[in-house]
Parts: sequence; structure tokens; C-alpha cells
Amino acid sequence: MLEIQNLTKKYGKHLAVDHVTFTVPSGQVGILLGPNGAGKSTIIKSIAGLLRYEGGVGIERMPARTLEAKRIFAYVPEIPAMFDALTVREHIEYVRRAYDSKITEEGVQQLLARFELGDKQDKLGNELSKGMMQKVSICCALAIQPKVILLDEPMVGLDPAAIKELKEMVLELKSYGVTILISTHMLEMVKELWDVMFIMERGRIIGTFTREQAKDADIEDLFFQITGGGEAS
Repeated sequence: MLEIQNLTKKYGKHLAVDHVTFTVPSGQVGILLGPNGAGKSTIIKSIAGLLRYEGGVGIERMPARTLEAKRIFAYVPEIPAMFDALTVREHIEYVRRAYDSKITEEGVQQLLARFELGDKQDKLGNELSKGMMQKVSICCALAIQPKVILLDEPMVGLDPAAIKELKEMVLELKSYGVTILISTHMLEMVKELWDVMFIMERGRIIGTFTREQAKDADIEDLFFQITGGGEAS
């Protein structure tokens, strides 16, 4: 479960996020949407622990800032950052040791194979394309074997095969009870994935839909109905 309670963030006098509260239940996929400047990126970075904020973030009913919560939380940023002098395999090993993950060697090899990195294990971070870095970032997050995972624009830069694999992986994680929050402007990419959708504007949540409430309504129609036609971002 991921719980956001009265999250507020100011940059000087500018109120970027205004007492935002929402919950993604255990084993569900939440989608965070919003036009430019809505505060979506600020919320993402706050949840990930990259910004100071007021309010609360809960990971499996534990404060997000605690070590116990951090051990079961994974984050895939929009812009992946690699260590120049570490290989693909060393990145995953670094994360595995840092989080004391129980993933097996077989599990690591399966991840690499699924994202077509099996023959790229010895490539250094500074030798990777944007798409490859994104794949490595995803594999590192999955190697933690998290109970809650945040994916920020995860499909940007991925080739069609990797997008298909990531979608399948999200559905697998969901079946295992993992809680997932995806921030994206690529609405068509998450049509078959979402369980609950949060639409932001000017630092607030202005619309929340569950798949049950939406029934057969299209996710794009719901978004544009609430935002008045503004672009997702």
C-alpha cells in the first residue's frame, strides 16, 4: 500500500503541491496524471525521498523515511543515472547488496534476459544509450523485489519490445501483490494496466477514478473530461 497524506511542498512562496492525499491499495496499479506545472513531478520526487515536504508518505503502513520502508520501496526515475565506471551487471549487484535483496542469480539472469541485456552485462554505464540505461534502471528496481514501486515515465525511450515486456512485468508484479504508481503522459500505454487514476491540476488532485467506477469509459476521455482538454504530462 502507498499512502499520501496532506502532502504539501512550497518553493519559496510558490505552493507547488497543496495538501494532496491519495492511496494506492496493495496489489493495485495507480496512475498519476496532470498538465504541465500541476505538481506531479514534485509529488513523485517527494515520495522517492528526493525533496523535503510537509505531510506524510506511507509505505506498507510505515513512514517512508524509515529504513524498513526504504528496503521495500523501489523508484525508476524519468531520467536514469548510471555510474560511468560500473558495468550493467555491477549496477544490479550494487543495488542487490545495498538492499540485501534475496534475489537469486537465476532471478538476475531472468531480468537481464527479459529486457534484452543478457549480452550487455559487461558494458559500462557511460557506454549505454538512453534506452539501455532505462532498462538497467528498471532491472535494478526489480532486483530489490519491492513491495511498492514508483515508475516515472518508464516507457519513454524504450523500444516496442521493452514496452511490451514492461507492461507484462507490471501485471505480474500486481498479481504478486506489489503496489505500483506510474506517472506518465502516455495514456495509451497504461490503458490495460490501471486500477486507480489520480488527475492533478495546480498542485491539487481534481479527479480520482477507479476502474470499477469508470466501467467501459476510455482513460483519455476521463482525463480530458476533468482537465478540459489540457495535455497530460
